[in-house]
Amino acid sequence: MVLLPGAVVGAIKAASVLLGIGKIFAIVPALIVGLAYFHYDLMDPENHPRVQRDLKKQYDFIVVGAGSAGAVVANRLTENPEWSLLLLEAGGHETEITDVPILSLYLHKSKLDWKYRTQPQDSACQAMEDKRCCWTRGKVIGGSSVLNTMLYIRGNRRDFDQWEALGNKGWGYEQALHYFKKSEDQRNPYLARNEKYHKTGGYLTIQDAPYNTPLGPAFLQAGQELGYDIVDVNGAQQTGFALYQFTMRRGTRCSTAKAFVRPISRRANFHLSLWSHVTRLLIDPHTKRAYGVEFIRKGRREVVYARKEVILAAGAINSPQLLMLSGIGPAWHLRETGVPVLYDSPGVGQNLQDHIAVGGITFLIDYPISIVMNRLVNINSALRYAVTEDGPLTSSIGLEAVGFITTKYGNQTDDWPDIEFMITSSSTPSDGGSQAKRAHGLTDEFYNEVFGSINNRDVFGVFPMMLRPKSRGYLKLRSSDPLEYPLLYHNYLTHPDDVDVLREGVKAAIKFGETATMRKFGARYHSKKLPNCKHLPHFTDEYWNCAIRQYTMTIYHMCGTAKMGPPNDPMAVVDPQLRVYGVKGLRVIDASIMPTITNGNINAPVIMIAEKGSDMIKDTWNRQRNKRTLYRGNATTFGVA
Repeated sequence: MVLLPGAVVGAIKAASVLLGIGKIFAIVPALIVGLAYFHYDLMDPENHPRVQRDLKKQYDFIVVGAGSAGAVVANRLTENPEWSLLLLEAGGHETEITDVPILSLYLHKSKLDWKYRTQPQDSACQAMEDKRCCWTRGKVIGGSSVLNTMLYIRGNRRDFDQWEALGNKGWGYEQALHYFKKSEDQRNPYLARNEKYHKTGGYLTIQDAPYNTPLGPAFLQAGQELGYDIVDVNGAQQTGFALYQFTMRRGTRCSTAKAFVRPISRRANFHLSLWSHVTRLLIDPHTKRAYGVEFIRKGRREVVYARKEVILAAGAINSPQLLMLSGIGPAWHLRETGVPVLYDSPGVGQNLQDHIAVGGITFLIDYPISIVMNRLVNINSALRYAVTEDGPLTSSIGLEAVGFITTKYGNQTDDWPDIEFMITSSSTPSDGGSQAKRAHGLTDEFYNEVFGSINNRDVFGVFPMMLRPKSRGYLKLRSSDPLEYPLLYHNYLTHPDDVDVLREGVKAAIKFGETATMRKFGARYHSKKLPNCKHLPHFTDEYWNCAIRQYTMTIYHMCGTAKMGPPNDPMAVVDPQLRVYGVKGLRVIDASIMPTITNGNINAPVIMIAEKGSDMIKDTWNRQRNKRTLYRGNATTFGVA
């Protein structure tokens, strides 16, 4: 029996998704022969981590959630062989499909996704079914790092200096930079040489895209034409344009599960339990100390206890939900849902922030060079991917370049841009109206009217993303039933300043697409009027104010719902050590703790938070051990041992 590596199986499945199973498996024998000819390693080096069937009753640490943060915490705390740790995850393993970069949208609304949807609101997402935004969240080991587009963006130094200025000592940029570098294994030799900002040898592989279309370099030239520099956006200057970097390894996704959990699977002090849905934190009502968790596994209720700490790393939706289900949250809301109040923490579930972009800004071109799914995902690309770890299947749905710009509402002299261009060699209709439409939740009527005439055409897209929204959403419990999804209120574009900034971002995106550089490809804006905005004159502020509320794209950066802050901040849920106020032995380490959202895609900052949070836990317990050692030594000296 010949064993196919995950990349090969993923390539086969990638092609089968679009071409049909029968056609693909007819070529499997030829594929095996081809791999043998090229001396490809047929054993997959990326093995699934071992799942513990029989759990112990007690561990030193319990980590709830094996996503972008939880995977890191599990790795770092089990570096101490004297500490035992249990990592609980509601989902299961990654699959071969999750490895294939171009198929990330096919993971949305799959069994790996919590499939959250926001409550209907008039301020945004008007083109979506029931006016509800789709909030994809990873229900799988590795969490949303398994479903995202793998973009590695750290944010701006001012983000972290602002956190520190808000009273969070130790969270300034220089400290954050240390932890960004701690994780990093930078594979671009030019960037790796800049040791002030980058590092090699970490667990998390960061690399340039193995495959770019001819549009990629042109995007950078268009940025230069607009007066911007080509920069390392994770280095000294963020304002400017660059090719994206990705959390990718050997042409496949490098999730936090692959980077941080798989290497520690055999550590004796580490246990992993998948398909384990945590329903409640166990907290002593008298001492206010967390001492364990309750969860459902294989349809049965189980309980496990923590000697030292429980660490919530369940994400910006599930962490506040679990806090509230356990009696920590706004007292008025807990009472109305029938949850006994353990500690009145008004900030739990509040301060919800997210990055949104305007979808569908599409430019037609005259050359067959863009990412058109039914043209590029085929037998040849599957073979190329399997043999060379290259080719169009390594494209992250066409994301090639990023541009950080400042609109007229920002400070042009300061390096703190307010719009991020996510520039793609594809757009919404590049898959013929199949998965992108479904993932974003667009109605058939909207999609067909706006994009139906350009299905599978050669295009590029510019998605202007607002970086520092002033609007704040919130989430609430639907009931005291832990299996019921919470109520999610995005509140996008409810602050008038957000409307102004995003509208200017749209104008700048169109200006980018109409540069002389892009016109060399025959670029012309697909100016189809949006259905709900036809009554307004095109290209006016009034039209754009309407348009941005239609195809409002979340970039899936929910955060801030258990914010970090000093004791004098009444809405702070955790202190700067990430300890939950009012409860001992409990921390939150994930995107929930961000006081304000960072200037860019947030997966890298979440990993940084987990690295720093892990060191805080180590420091806490090492100091306690040293105190006990010192006490015993003094007691012996004075004859009282």
